[in-house]
Amino acid sequence: MAQLRQDYDKFTALDTEIVVVGPDNEKAFLEYWKKHDLPFIGLPDPTHAVLKRFGQEVNLFKFGRMPAQVAIDKQGVARFVHYGHDATDIPANEEILDLLRTMNEELHVNN
Repeated sequence: MAQLRQDYDKFTALDTEIVVVGPDNEKAFLEYWKKHDLPFIGLPDPTHAVLKRFGQEVNLFKFGRMPAQVAIDKQGVARFVHYGHDATDIPANEEILDLLRTMNEELHVNN
């Protein structure tokens, strides 16, 4: 999440909202967000409802949820999905920012 915080201004400049979904309960999420002063939305998902909807993998041998990134456009269509194979398998911010630029360009061309 530190990676997302580092470039948060770049994401918001592209009219993007970051939502981090995690397995903890609301109290744990709130404490973590306050402690780390995170500027984006944190969504507790202790029942794994969101996890199941997006097909995020749980691997108990690798300590739980594998990372997943999903970019959803303004029409609600998932335009990019990355499922990590381990905790460090996360796309670089610049890769996601490039995707968002492309999505925004396509939106302006189609409108």
